[in-house]
This record gives sequence, structure tokens and C-alpha cells, in this order.
Amino acid sequence: MEYRRLGGSGFSVPALSFGTATFGGGNDFFRAWGASDVAEATRLVDLCLDAGLTMFDTADAYSTGLAEQILGQAIAGRRDRLLISTKATFRVGPGPNDLGSSRHHLVAACDASLKRLGTDHIDLWYMHGFDLQTPIEETVRALDDIVRAGKVRYVGCSNFSGWHLMKSLATADRYGWSRYVAHQVYYSLLAREYEWELMPLGLDQQVGAVIWSPLSGGRLSGKIGRNRVLPAGTRTAQIGAMGPEYPQEQHYAIVDVLEDLARETGRTVPQVALNWVLRRPTVASVVVGARNEAQLRENLGAVEFTLTPEQVARLDEASGRPPVYPYWHQRRTSSDRNPPPTRP
Repeated sequence: MEYRRLGGSGFSVPALSFGTATFGGGNDFFRAWGASDVAEATRLVDLCLDAGLTMFDTADAYSTGLAEQILGQAIAGRRDRLLISTKATFRVGPGPNDLGSSRHHLVAACDASLKRLGTDHIDLWYMHGFDLQTPIEETVRALDDIVRAGKVRYVGCSNFSGWHLMKSLATADRYGWSRYVAHQVYYSLLAREYEWELMPLGLDQQVGAVIWSPLSGGRLSGKIGRNRVLPAGTRTAQIGAMGPEYPQEQHYAIVDVLEDLARETGRTVPQVALNWVLRRPTVASVVVGARNEAQLRENLGAVEFTLTPEQVARLDEASGRPPVYPYWHQRRTSSDRNPPPTRP
């Protein structure tokens, strides 16, 4: 397994992380993702560690803490062999302070996650979303205090806009507080908006990208294509796909190229789609999930090959979308001053 430095930190993470939203199945939404119990979760952790995948991604909102609890039991006795990333911010209870990024909530949420995970520290802790009601200074200072207390090693954010992230970084820099080293983002061949502003920001500010839903909620799994409807019983059929709908013809065009490249490389459609994401600028790790061993083994194969520049160009062409304002204007008027982003 390839390891990559996370943003501007000295922290190295595996190119693939394992997402645990499939653990527990605590409600209808998460049961559509999966419902791995402790025994199955333990087996999946075993396979990951054998392959060198040592980072496990979870959140307190996944099945209202059940995913963290199951992960904690699955890794018992081998905490020193792996890395844990988890998240806070989304609602986890009925009270007015059971959500958000206030000091009150974050201190309690961190302690609760540590207890469920059965550990004394979290390696990477994300703000799962941006809290407009809490001053950024309050959030960043609280995170710095938690880091200084030794409960968290590094902090990151998820689903932030460009100004959310930049103001948070500027606040941390102003006061010498812990800054976000990672941004967990939605990015795939079918959803390339991350490239418009957040990718250049990540390059400039040395914030590594950790990718969630790199197959766009199953739409790039190979199960959907021309003359192939979504199979009944899949997660996407039950709860819909992540993100907005994209033009159907372009979706099919992307899948056509993926299928061609799968034949050329002797790989599967999901492996090719994951490999494309792995080669993009700023990407430190891609979160993959699995309901069972077969899915996990297939996802692990995404790091075993490298697409050629010509193959990447074919995927780039099929998946390209016109940017929204002001990015289309910037590209037209300042292309000589704003070249496409490249990996640092």
C-alpha cells in the first residue's frame, strides 16, 4: 500500500482508507449501506491490515455512534497497528447542543467518540460539516485545546466551501492554533466540482484531500450503464445516489470509457474509477467501503495498477463539465495566469 503525506503535515496516511458507514445498520438509511456486526467488521479489518490499509474512517453520526462502537470492538488489542479518523458536528441527540461545532458540543463529542472507540486518542478528527451558528474562532480554539490535551493528533474538515476553509485556516494561523490538514470531500469522475476552487485552495494552503463517495454513491460501480437499469436491492436503489443528478448521457459516456479501460487493463469498472481519483492533485487518501469481503478485495485492487496518461485523458474528456461563474470567466480571461492544478 502506498503511503502519502497528509497536506502540509508530517503525517503519512495510506492511499486507501476504509469507511465504516456500513457498520451497524442502526436505522433505515444506514441499513441500506450495510449492517456489519462485530464479527464481520473484525474480518474486514483483518483483510485491510493484511493489505496495508491501516486507516479506518468513521463518524459519531454513523448509526448514532454504533459504527464507532463496532469499530472499537473490531480493533481491540491492536490499536497500535492502525489509524482512526472520525467526525463530529452532525446531530447525535435530541438536545439543542447535541450538534454543531461549539466548544460545548465538541468537548463532549470527542470524549464520547473516544469511549466508543475504546482508545485514548483520535489520529484525525474532522468537523463533519460547517456550523454557521458558531464563530469560527470558537471552533478552531476548541480544536486546538483538544489537540493540546492529547485527545486528537490532527484536525480536518469535511464538506466546507472555499471561504469556510480559508477563514478557518487564517484564524488558526493568526493565533498559532492547530490548522486543518485535511479536507474530506465529495469527488469522482461524475462530480468534479472540487476542482474549481477547493483543489487550488488545497494546493496553495497544503490541505490534503480525503475523498468520500469516489464512485458517486454507486453510479460508477459498473452496475448502471447503457441499457442497464439500477438493480433492485442496491443502496442507490433504496435511498438514491449521493449528490445531484448529472446529465444521463454524460453518465453513460463516462461508464462507456470506464468499461473500455477495464477491458484494456484487465481490471473492473470500479477499480478504474478509483484509480483515476487516486492520481488527482491534492488527493492523499480515498475512502472505500464494503458490505462484504468480495467488495473489499475488489476495492483494494485499485492501487495495483496505474492508468496511462492517454487513458486518463480519455476519462478527463468524458467527465469534463462546464464550470460555474466565476470559474468559467477566470479560465477564459486568465488562462495564462491560472494553469490547471498539478500535484505538488
